Amino acid sequence: MSESLNTLLNNRLVQLLLESIGDGVFTLNPEGFITSWNCSMEKISGYSAGEIIGKRCSILEFSQCFGKQCPVSPLECGILKYGRVDPLECFFKHKDNHIVPVIKNAKIIRENNEIAGIVETVTDMTELKKAKLKIEEAFRQMKEYYKFGNLIGRSHVMQQVFSAIKAAASSEATVLIQGESGTGKELVAGAIHFNSERKNKPMITVNCSALPESLLESELFGHVKGAFTGAVRDREGRFEEADGGSIFLDEIGEISPLIQVKLLRVIQEREIERVGESKKRKVNMRIITATNKDLYELVKKGLFREDLYYRLKVFPVYLPPFRKRREDIPILASHFIDIFNKKTGKNIQGISQEVMRILMDYNWPGNVRELENAIEHAFVLCSNNKIDLFDLPVEIRQFKFNTDTQESCSLVPKKKSGKFVLSKEILLGLLFECNWNKAEAARRMGLSRAAIWKYMKKWDIPNKKPS
Repeated sequence: MSESLNTLLNNRLVQLLLESIGDGVFTLNPEGFITSWNCSMEKISGYSAGEIIGKRCSILEFSQCFGKQCPVSPLECGILKYGRVDPLECFFKHKDNHIVPVIKNAKIIRENNEIAGIVETVTDMTELKKAKLKIEEAFRQMKEYYKFGNLIGRSHVMQQVFSAIKAAASSEATVLIQGESGTGKELVAGAIHFNSERKNKPMITVNCSALPESLLESELFGHVKGAFTGAVRDREGRFEEADGGSIFLDEIGEISPLIQVKLLRVIQEREIERVGESKKRKVNMRIITATNKDLYELVKKGLFREDLYYRLKVFPVYLPPFRKRREDIPILASHFIDIFNKKTGKNIQGISQEVMRILMDYNWPGNVRELENAIEHAFVLCSNNKIDLFDLPVEIRQFKFNTDTQESCSLVPKKKSGKFVLSKEILLGLLFECNWNKAEAARRMGLSRAAIWKYMKKWDIPNKKPS
């Protein structure tokens, strides 16, 4: 077979190969003029081979070539200097002037150590970008669906809370929010106010457990000059400040009998008297209260007025503890990661599977607030792109080790063929129990201290208790 026939067949084979590739492929000579253009490139760009062969590649206006816009010639773009462009996401201009998102590669072809040309491949990302946008939009809508104000949850119990908030926001009834500490009672109060007709008026918050009776009375009702030592001028109380808006009385179960009486009068008459004067002042505000106590139990014990109790709970909202809404843990963890990424400038992308399992199993005595604090703690320690076990607070890690040892049935080594068999989980559990006292752990296991050291070294258990 003649050399010219071989060349012809090879060229034909290369042409067929290029036409069968789904990605766009084109070649350039060393001066940057296009020398070939496959069918996929025609579809992606809108230019036919006849229209573009012989033109410079700058006609496509790639958004990136070595960190800058596509220049006029290869001499300027850097391909001749670096020899290749590693895969990168960029855009080029379609024949119809719309932007096409692509992944671009480029490489110099050499022949006898001379530059013969440049080959570039282009992967069309249009459909992938559309799919990504749809996913992002769906996720955004999902987050909106699972969000009410600053409250987040997709569990059935939280959907019930959202329904209760909507109902409360559309009325003027006095609301009593009940739930353990850290469940988000203040967020519920805010959601009720800012979704009501009073949203453009102030929302005033008072923590009733933070002040003694005398100071709380002055804080709520205000005082006149000379009413008590230190009252050097008239002062408006929090009820007056909330006029037209809402007042949120947190920890309402802590108020004294005197304040209970005065609050009952405010609810009934919608008027207050400042400390030290007898003048009645009308107030128009929505009262929202919250407690982590069982108010009815306090009523039965004679510690809380029954008539006030029923006045406060005209519309009760119950916030479930975090342990009863575990399906909300992943979405809340993601929410707090987003918050702390913005605050710290870090780019933590999530949490490891092991950590997620621990978060889902943990009982969360501090409720949602404890999860938020745990994520913030992890941000201080985390040096990777995912939160790992030893980034968590020690009490959650200890829970993990305790759970592991419970799953091993006992902290006592198991017998096998008449001998005790020790596992890493059992040793870790005992070390935590003994506050990392190796001698005590050895005594409980009936082993020497040297044996404990040996096992710790074997299983990479730290010499000191993790902090």
